Amino acid sequence: MDSSEEFTRSGYWYPESATASTVDVLNMLRRYRGAETAMRARTRVTMGMNETDLIALRFLLREQGAGRIVRPVDIARALDISTASTTTLIDRLEKGGHARREPHPTDRRAGVVVPTVSSDDEVRATLGAMHRRMLSLVDELSAEERAVVTRFLAGMTSAIEEASDLDQELRDVIRTHEESESSDG
Repeated sequence: MDSSEEFTRSGYWYPESATASTVDVLNMLRRYRGAETAMRARTRVTMGMNETDLIALRFLLREQGAGRIVRPVDIARALDISTASTTTLIDRLEKGGHARREPHPTDRRAGVVVPTVSSDDEVRATLGAMHRRMLSLVDELSAEERAVVTRFLAGMTSAIEEASDLDQELRDVIRTHEESESSDG
């Protein structure tokens, strides 16, 4: 099957076309999301980590690569979790050999969290080949194609974030309505 036939059409009633339809694009986006979700699950299993641990490790590696010091409070803010949850998370990362606590280089009262060399190596071994394939695919695009893809993904992200905001607004309205009904009764 060539690349133009790779996507799964959502129904026989859509006319065949040499170009991808709106439905084809959305189906491929769903397929990508499914593949990414499956890959993340495999990575978590391979590395013996849960989703939050993996996100925290990625944050630690990114910050280390940028030369920034990471305090536990930085992890809490980045992941939007409590400091108590952060302590538990760091304990898990230490137990798994993915991170370690060290004294802060300039503040004796504070500590920092650093990823281990073996953890960085494990992430590279687990995800390196996939990342190279992804980078190669993007590198094959022209500047104009990258601009179109970027605009599309930014728009899709915005559409989903707006839906999330509306969902929260709806939950707030329902909760307010239910609270007013219960106080009336």
